[in-house]
Amino acid sequence: MANRVAIIDYGMGNIHSVAKALEFAAGGGARIDITHDAARIRRAERVVLPGVGAIRDCMAEIARLGLDEVIHEVAQNKPFLGICVGMQALFEQSEENDGTACLGILPGEVLAFRTDMTDPVSGERLKIPHMGWNQVHQEINHPLWQGIEQDTRFYFVHSYYVVPTDENLTAATTCYPDPFSSAVARGNIFAVQFHPEKSQRAGLALYANFLRWDGQ
Repeated sequence: MANRVAIIDYGMGNIHSVAKALEFAAGGGARIDITHDAARIRRAERVVLPGVGAIRDCMAEIARLGLDEVIHEVAQNKPFLGICVGMQALFEQSEENDGTACLGILPGEVLAFRTDMTDPVSGERLKIPHMGWNQVHQEINHPLWQGIEQDTRFYFVHSYYVVPTDENLTAATTCYPDPFSSAVARGNIFAVQFHPEKSQRAGLALYANFLRWDGQ
């Protein structure tokens, strides 16, 4: 198990909730370091990029703190977990805030849910943001899914979703009402649209899997 996990702190996200969930999942077997110091991020065995709120503000803070370079670096060589807006930031472009350039680590874009979506069963208009529990359908076998049953429900809060250029990046899909990529994976990177720290037992299982994962 990792002995040091860096949670990248750029002032956006429920970072302390993520840290507490990771600490619980680690059972004392990891040191959780909330930091925006590049040297401390580089020293960590594993890195988490969380995030909530508007992508423009997130990217502005990442740039202001000079974190672009170190995020690109550790996303190449360490087990790396993106969460919610932290997942969206890994892609090239978001249409939020009239278009926002993102980190470009993964190929693809971030789109807004349509405001005219309806429930296919009831016909009722679906609310935006997509908020609450929804099923996550695993599309690939991956170490982070270990012990988590197919179509387990996780907790979501988001108005935008990622559309990878390469469909092979999709690690899981969720329907609202059409399928969207709710988790992506490439090499040492795994990222989720839902919030593991709000997803009770399943979220803790995913965090525990991340703490054991060697990035392969």
